[in-house]
Amino acid sequence: MSEGLLEEYTRQYLADEASPGITFAWQGGEPTLLGLDFFRKAVEFQARYRKADTTIQNTFQTNGILLDEAWCNFFLQNNFLVGLSIDGPRPLHDVYRQDKAGHPVFDAVLDALRLLQKKQVRFNTLTCVSAANSGHALEVYRFLRDEAGSPFMQFIPIVERENDAGFQQGNRVTGRSIDGRQYGAFLIDIFDEWVRNDVGRTFVQVFEAYLSAWAGQSPGLCIFEEICGQAMAMEFNGDLYACDHFVEPRYYLGNITRKPLDKLVRAPRQVQFGLDKRDGLPDYCRVCEVRFICNGGCPKDRILKTPDNQPGLNYLCAGYRAFFNYAGPFMRRMAGFLKMRQSPAAIMPWALSQPTLRETPPGSPCPCGSGKPVEECHRSPQGYIPPHHTAPPPTALPDRHRRH
Repeated sequence: MSEGLLEEYTRQYLADEASPGITFAWQGGEPTLLGLDFFRKAVEFQARYRKADTTIQNTFQTNGILLDEAWCNFFLQNNFLVGLSIDGPRPLHDVYRQDKAGHPVFDAVLDALRLLQKKQVRFNTLTCVSAANSGHALEVYRFLRDEAGSPFMQFIPIVERENDAGFQQGNRVTGRSIDGRQYGAFLIDIFDEWVRNDVGRTFVQVFEAYLSAWAGQSPGLCIFEEICGQAMAMEFNGDLYACDHFVEPRYYLGNITRKPLDKLVRAPRQVQFGLDKRDGLPDYCRVCEVRFICNGGCPKDRILKTPDNQPGLNYLCAGYRAFFNYAGPFMRRMAGFLKMRQSPAAIMPWALSQPTLRETPPGSPCPCGSGKPVEECHRSPQGYIPPHHTAPPPTALPDRHRRH
């Protein structure tokens, strides 16, 4: 991106945004390839065009390969929040994370993580849940918690379309992708560990979003919002697209050098893009007992048909329903603690007295509270079979849940 375009983007963004807190999210590709001078200029332009009552946050997603002391000093001095991509311990991380020459990069990433910690840079970890690590949930989680010391974790399921165009087309996925059952099992394994030991100490993005929904608040993640369209992406030349998952011709909005940013983000086609998420929800999802949190998931993953042959079912539906129903009784208790102005961490003694899904003996009631034997519910050989009923969303709480 040219310096002139960087300045123009910054000026337009800060002039149009009415919120007192504004975030610039830098990702790619790999943003460190631009070099430090680019981001020094970015911070300079932000200071030049910032309104007096505005606070600015910069987030920076990186694979860590190029991070050194100069980068980390810059992040610290300018209060950047760094997201570091790491997929678990060495054997799991290096399956898909390799450099251009095909060499594994785990050591470089771990060095970057240690440097961020040494310099006291705020960071979180982003883990792609893929065919390589989906069966190793506890190994991944314990590594991130105990060895990496990650305070906040994101677990992003890989659902990668297989087509020649590279766009969100078709319903075939690549071999690196996972299915819903795998993702649900991955989240449940980690949740069982987290809810017994780590509430209030380790923050897992999807768990925080679910608790917010039980507390009657917005989940805070676009994939779980009823309406989306607020996560647009701008390319290096000023081209703006409807979403960073849909950087393709059908979703091109225009160029900010030819039409002002505020006009593009409020264009009728972009408004409709956001509404389509809600309006295109199949009937199967509209009566689902966990719609209050899921809302059909991300539109990029709605590539299946429902049991009654309607299009628009999320590829991860089985996993979402399995996890949300399993964690529901725990979330209900934590939301109750919040209502009484107590920490959700108060659930841990009770949770420790309950068997995990893996520990529940055959014939015992499933920990999800369904009343079914565990082998007929969340440990069914056919996978989790969702309940045949609908449920209203939880009652809103009067006090906002304070999230990390």
